[in-house]
Amino acid sequence: MKKPLEGYRVLDWTIWQQGPVATVMLGDLGAEVIKIEERTGGDPARGMMKLAGASAGVAGRNFYFENNNRNKRSLVVDLRKKEGKEIIYKLVEKSDVFVQNFRQGVAARLGLDYATLSKYNPKLIYVSASGWGPEGPDAEKPAFDYTGLARSGLMSMAGEPDMPPLLIQGGIGDQMGATVTAYAIVTALLARERTGEGQQVDTSLLGSLIWLQGLNVSMQLLLGGNMPRITRAKAGNPLYNHYKCKDGKFLALAQLQPDKVWPSFCKILGLSDLEKDPRFSNMMERGKNCAALIVELDKAFASKDREEWIKLLAQDKEIIVECVATIADVAKDPQSIANKYVTSMEHPVWGPIKVVGPPMKFSKCDIGPQREAPEFGQHTEEILTEMLGYSWDTVSKMKDAQII
Repeated sequence: MKKPLEGYRVLDWTIWQQGPVATVMLGDLGAEVIKIEERTGGDPARGMMKLAGASAGVAGRNFYFENNNRNKRSLVVDLRKKEGKEIIYKLVEKSDVFVQNFRQGVAARLGLDYATLSKYNPKLIYVSASGWGPEGPDAEKPAFDYTGLARSGLMSMAGEPDMPPLLIQGGIGDQMGATVTAYAIVTALLARERTGEGQQVDTSLLGSLIWLQGLNVSMQLLLGGNMPRITRAKAGNPLYNHYKCKDGKFLALAQLQPDKVWPSFCKILGLSDLEKDPRFSNMMERGKNCAALIVELDKAFASKDREEWIKLLAQDKEIIVECVATIADVAKDPQSIANKYVTSMEHPVWGPIKVVGPPMKFSKCDIGPQREAPEFGQHTEEILTEMLGYSWDTVSKMKDAQII
């Protein structure tokens, strides 16, 4: 089956996660992605595991770079030299998208801004994935995932009311920024199909995380109040809460219309005496007396292991209950595997491996990982000779001149 973005070429001049993951997503959809790396050093993500104080991994590879750069070919070039820039300009003429995530002003200083590149290809989609957006007093400030989580308010929403702001692991701010960037690129390509025009597109970490928190921010904008952090022991709807079971594992209930299941819920938990208790007779009363009810539910759930409770509660198909999973649970979840949210690919160093797959499916298109992340400069000669028509003699001279 044909891939949705087959035939599109993307030039990826990005580092770390926000930009690179956006182009991973395009590669999963079939786009050809060329990763442009500075000749001295390249993407600093290649050394991420050393920075974190962990092993670099097998044959010098690390999971962070692999996750953020599959599907790509690596071109190494000195962008400060005229001949290096000319390579990029030739590629731009043959490409559809150029993506960069450097601080404002860096691209312009190197002659890789939209005003310059669009002269070589007026139909180019030029994408800047920044920290804080292209306008405003802080447009030029640097940003990383941590500062994005902080400034967007997301850290203040995590946890319970008496907790300090909480860091959420895994670079999820960058991951969300990448998702919005990929969405913007595909939209711009669609617009070009209709109008024939290229354009500049801007996305940001801040904007992406504000969008992720649509309800949190909208409540402040429309009502002037904050979405409250919830105390588990005083959750206003005790049937929209999580509970610890006998084996130390948690389950989560998600009943937005709890009155429908209250009788059967009480029966399954062996708490029939609570069903007619006037303190808990309906959603409003349970909200007023939530702390007392949660004490009773904590005792009940502590009497059996989680898996047993989930099976018992499944007797009523209207009861919405799930495990509170660890990441290890997610990696082997049959539902994740069946839908290829966790999928497989062959790696030349690691052999058969499991990777995070695309979060969507198409009935008439094939998508998913295409190739492993490239070694530093692995495809430089291939791109120059096969795509741009440079002779091997010219390539050799460029190597000697430290252009590539």
